[in-house]
Amino acid sequence: MDARGIITRLRDGERLDDAALTWFAEGLASGAVTDAQAGAFAMAVLLNGFSTPERVGLTRAMRDSGLVLDWHLPGPVLDKHSTGGVGDCVSLVLAPALAACGAYVPMISGRGLGHTGGTLDKLAAIPGYRTEISVCELKSLTAEVGCAIVGASADIAPADKRLYAVRDVSGTVESIDLITASILSKKLAAGLEGLVLDVKVGSGAFMKEMGDAEALARALVETAQGAGCMTTALITDMSQPLVAAAGNALEVIEVMETLTGTGVTPALWDITCALGGEALALGGLAEDAADGARRIARALDSGEAALKFGEMVAELGGPADFIERWPDRLPAAPVVQEVRAPRAGVVQAIDTHALGLAVVGLGGGRRRERDRINPSVGLSEIAALGDEVGAGEMLALVHAASETDAEAAAAGVVAAFAIGEGPATLPPLVHQRILS
Repeated sequence: MDARGIITRLRDGERLDDAALTWFAEGLASGAVTDAQAGAFAMAVLLNGFSTPERVGLTRAMRDSGLVLDWHLPGPVLDKHSTGGVGDCVSLVLAPALAACGAYVPMISGRGLGHTGGTLDKLAAIPGYRTEISVCELKSLTAEVGCAIVGASADIAPADKRLYAVRDVSGTVESIDLITASILSKKLAAGLEGLVLDVKVGSGAFMKEMGDAEALARALVETAQGAGCMTTALITDMSQPLVAAAGNALEVIEVMETLTGTGVTPALWDITCALGGEALALGGLAEDAADGARRIARALDSGEAALKFGEMVAELGGPADFIERWPDRLPAAPVVQEVRAPRAGVVQAIDTHALGLAVVGLGGGRRRERDRINPSVGLSEIAALGDEVGAGEMLALVHAASETDAEAAAAGVVAAFAIGEGPATLPPLVHQRILS
């Protein structure tokens, strides 16, 4: 068996068996498959598509190209994955809430690229927090605290790391088959017993149309279940930021206000409970998703989730008093400027993608993988769909490193808001629940 023969079969529309997919994934991990061959493989998949068995086979093969964790814990090992959005800081609330309910959550997360924020970048805004740890430490910390939100080590799904880099430069990022295998190979390598997926749709999501979001959600659920992991998905709204902030430290503030009860954001609370309810039901810790959602709400309301978050932060090198002193521990931008509405009316639509790009322009996100991030910059107090604003009233606050940066971001923010007459159409927070 060789790479050229596998690519030729795929190019000609032949179906690949598990042996061929395993050989190719192992070749990606070992270097036996060249970058040119990896790019040709990705393009053939994009153009011809995979059957469900092929998608499952590639996912398993990439999962098994590195270390697959095994657990011996007194509760289920659960996790959540989001396809990405703006102001989406659910993971930081959900992981400790699940742990407070008796689950174990080894949440292997990523950094932001493009207009969406990354979970690891948000946590990196906490002084001292270590996102890169060994697999041994991940297992120990998860067992001790109940949750750990960290990056993937080089031992986890190395075939995916190689293919992901090639897809980025070969015009094949959009393949649902490759997106599915990439997401799930890393998640399933964590040895999960249950996974809930948050597939975003709307102006701030990668999938802006419902049909595309539903296709991705079904591919993810079908493939994960085919690979042996109980999985459900919610298609949730990203036609506006989930919380009224976008930017790493600013989103951590929203997280801490919700965890400590000092300023709960209803959308963040509701999505956390909905996703957490699904996960607890999958893990047998709740009778059904509704019962699970109530348990997550209790963990948040009682402060148990906040205590778990504080314990995790301390164990990963952050301040031991972060729960009590978080307002003093997070970085703040030197320039804060109001963005004012150019006219009176009601917020009818928000180009959430544009708001994400404004944060990137401030230095709060990446245009390229190696870009450095300023954790203090971003947007806060962002107006929501349906808000009535007067001419000159505030649409958002820009947090910037300089006046020049603030002015450039403010222009982008103003352009992102459509203000008109009459009531706005408000989308549901959860559009669909996908079980298979």
